[in-house]
Amino acid sequence: MIAFRNNLPLVRFDDGHVMDFETRWLSEGLARAASRAGYQKWWLAEHVTETVATYLRQDFDEPVVALPQLRTTVQSVLQVIGYADVATHFEPLPPPFRLSLARLAREADTGYELVFFRLLQNHLRTIADSPSLHVELFDLQPCVKMLRSAKNWRPDCTGLRAEIVRFVREELDHSPRADELQLQLS
Repeated sequence: MIAFRNNLPLVRFDDGHVMDFETRWLSEGLARAASRAGYQKWWLAEHVTETVATYLRQDFDEPVVALPQLRTTVQSVLQVIGYADVATHFEPLPPPFRLSLARLAREADTGYELVFFRLLQNHLRTIADSPSLHVELFDLQPCVKMLRSAKNWRPDCTGLRAEIVRFVREELDHSPRADELQLQLS
């Protein structure tokens, strides 16, 4: 038997992409729908998310929930609690764009920093063509240590980390979608 994280099914998008069900992802989609319906800072997004998550944990027997089915479930919950106007505006957000910087450093291999920055630039530029609103870049510290061939953190690691952060921000700032993208770099 396969155990899924938090006993929640995976979410399958219309393009076939599959991701873990994430409560933060659903809450943000609900908050966006509420905002479109005229409710700024809608306090029920997390409660509706938890209701849907509880249903998926306890009563949903499939390992994967298709996006149309999840949309219908969320809209049903919203209608039952009297927020049909939010339900009409609800559309699940696209999946986040996630990238391990340590994986890129491994791909750069003996090319080290020059190849790493070229690979990173190529990935960041694909974001403009993707529907993702969230960009999650992770493994920054292991990436820097790999590129510096350092077992322990050194002063030159701090400089490279700052250079990578600056590079990512500049690339995303030049994206045509810069205003709508949210960056998480860790």
